[in-house]
Amino acid sequence: MTYLTTLASPVGPLHLASDGEAVTGLWIEGQKYFAATLTGKTQEVPELPVFRQAAAWLDGYFAGEAPPALPPLAPQGSPFRQAVWRLLREIPRGQVTTYGALAQALRERGVSAAPQAVGGAVGHNPISILIPCHRVVGAGGSLTGYAGGLAVKKYLLELEGAV
Repeated sequence: MTYLTTLASPVGPLHLASDGEAVTGLWIEGQKYFAATLTGKTQEVPELPVFRQAAAWLDGYFAGEAPPALPPLAPQGSPFRQAVWRLLREIPRGQVTTYGALAQALRERGVSAAPQAVGGAVGHNPISILIPCHRVVGAGGSLTGYAGGLAVKKYLLELEGAV
């Protein structure tokens, strides 16, 4: 069973999914690959403790405060995508990196990676904002694709003081 809820945010409705213990999805309404990892039966359970944790984190984040600890996260994906998503969690708030730098970091950890493959994994991140794929920019700092739209990416980076 997958549990669902929707939260209001400055970037529009956020749709969250959970296995009951961890967040398994967070999508900005209308984003590319919206709910792509949802399978099986679903049920709306807004009072789930992990959703309350996620809501508290998001409230702090959007208020520009240092949010409390992240709720447990359990994105579903291939080992390569998991490795990329772990790297995304290491990018500090207010900083950006490039697809090339992520590919280099993976190679230093023994994972064969090209920037284009990293871009595919970043684009398929099923837990937006909490796993900060918006902090990845193109070579030279250009704002490149974001599943939630470039306006949302720019908003999030400005909120963090990264742009």
